[in-house]
Amino acid sequence: MAAAPATAAEAPRSSVSDDCPPHALDPKLVSRLDAAIEKVRRQAGIPGVVAGLWMPGKGSYVRATGVADTATGRPMTSDVFVRIGSETKTFTVTALLELVDDGLIGLDDPISRYVHGVPRGHRITLRHLAEMRSGLYPYTADAGFQHDLLSDPTRFFTPREVLSYGFKHKNTFAPGEKFEYSNTNLVLLGLVVEKVSGRPLADFLEERVLRPARLSHTLLPRGFEFPRPHPRGYTNQTLTGEVADSTDWNPSWAWAAGAMVSDLHDLRRWAKIVATGTLLRPETQAQRLKMLPTGFPGTKYGLGIFESGGWIGHNGSIPGYETVTVYLPSKKATLVLMINTDILSEGQEPSSLLARAITEIVTPDHVYARPIPRT
Repeated sequence: MAAAPATAAEAPRSSVSDDCPPHALDPKLVSRLDAAIEKVRRQAGIPGVVAGLWMPGKGSYVRATGVADTATGRPMTSDVFVRIGSETKTFTVTALLELVDDGLIGLDDPISRYVHGVPRGHRITLRHLAEMRSGLYPYTADAGFQHDLLSDPTRFFTPREVLSYGFKHKNTFAPGEKFEYSNTNLVLLGLVVEKVSGRPLADFLEERVLRPARLSHTLLPRGFEFPRPHPRGYTNQTLTGEVADSTDWNPSWAWAAGAMVSDLHDLRRWAKIVATGTLLRPETQAQRLKMLPTGFPGTKYGLGIFESGGWIGHNGSIPGYETVTVYLPSKKATLVLMINTDILSEGQEPSSLLARAITEIVTPDHVYARPIPRT
């Protein structure tokens, strides 16, 4: 497929303030990045890529390449909205930690205090859930859930409905014993935020997280909201395994774990905010950044956030879209990637392949190397 012309480095929107020069990176570096991104895009079969890199003292780099729509050839542009998948977790956990700062909850409270019917919920704490160390079965791994979702991708799921798929299974290990990535954990934390705040999660996020962070292009959809412009999304997570256009699939099943929508410039802002904790008390942010082993080399996980090669943040994958939003404190650098497919390339997430190729060039001592699992 034909690649759209890459856009030149863009000046940041007025809502973004930092010490990153608005000019482009060194031309030789830009050329290397262009070549690396295009190589991965073609080898991994990624329709379109939006990449943003901001390095204080060195400059910025924004590229959109490939297509937003494989049927029409519409080029990818850097101003698109995308579904950010599991990057939603960083927002949900920030909301939870604000309630900690408000003195309304404690991280070591049992989930049974807030949500009834959780298997062994009296032993599982909010901290266990945010750390992905609860032992609760991931509802997305349930064969019945997969069949029901893929049989009707436009179906609306409530949080309780998706949890029921996971709660049919025995817990996989004792709380705190080890790491297991599970969307079940974050759906439960979303319910905690709603119960304690007395407000729908989307409202609480808007008032306490998005507005203070000045993220005017980020939202948790209440239905099918997907602001334009947005690229078409392509997935092979289908009943037949054939590639399908998932742009208009209902993201309700992912809710607090993965249903949010954002754009490049909001994710740029969020990368630094979530990594440095400007919305939280320092001691609460320190709790968030207490990274524990995941069992996957090169990656540690805190409270709804990970560290890979020194980069702090999260990635996201939802049928049709993948994202990476990370911040490197030692360089005060930010990397944001948005692509319109989640189809694995030789068993690897295409967004991870891109992030690795970029960081090998710009921060060779800090290479993003986050492996599977899919998020």
